[in-house]
Amino acid sequence: MAEHTLLIVEDDPDFSETLARAMRKRNFEVVLAGDHDQARLRAIEHRPTHAVVDLKLPGDSGLKVVETLAGLPRPPRIVVLTGYASIATAVEAIRLGALHYLAKPANADEILAALMRDQPDADLDVQPEPLSVARLEWEHIQKVLNEHDGNISATARALKMHRRTLQRKLDKRPPRAS
Repeated sequence: MAEHTLLIVEDDPDFSETLARAMRKRNFEVVLAGDHDQARLRAIEHRPTHAVVDLKLPGDSGLKVVETLAGLPRPPRIVVLTGYASIATAVEAIRLGALHYLAKPANADEILAALMRDQPDADLDVQPEPLSVARLEWEHIQKVLNEHDGNISATARALKMHRRTLQRKLDKRPPRAS
C-alpha cells in the first residue's frame, strides 16, 4: 500500500493521467479531480497527504481549491502548478496555504521535490535580468485581476481598458519572465 495519497486537481485529462502515472511509479496512491467541487469531495473521501493543484480550472480557480484543501482538519501539502504563473497568484497561493508554486512545464521529479521539500530555499537563484515590459504588463494585470476577485469587467474598468482587450490578453499565454 502507498505511504502517501496525492490529489491531482487538473482539468486537462491527458496531463492529469501522465502525472498520475509518474507519481504512482514514485509510490503515491493517486486520486484525480477536474474542478473545485470534485477536489473537495475527493479530499474528504480520500484524505490526501499531498495535492497538486492547477491554477486555471473550470468554475472556481485553483486558488479556491487551495483555500478549501488548506481548511481541512488534516490539510495536504499543496503545490500549485500552472501555465499562467504570476507573482500575484503565487503570493495568494502561498498565503492561502500552498507550500510551493511551480510554473509549467514541470516534470514529475520537480513536482515531487516541491511536494516533499520542508524548508524554504534561501539559495534560490535570483534572475539576473529585470522582467520584460510584456511580462511586467502581465504581472500588473494579474495583480489587478486578483484584487478584483477574478472579475474581468471590474479589472478592465480599473485598468481603463476595454473588456474585450483584457479578455484577449488573458487568453494568451503569459510572456516569459526574462
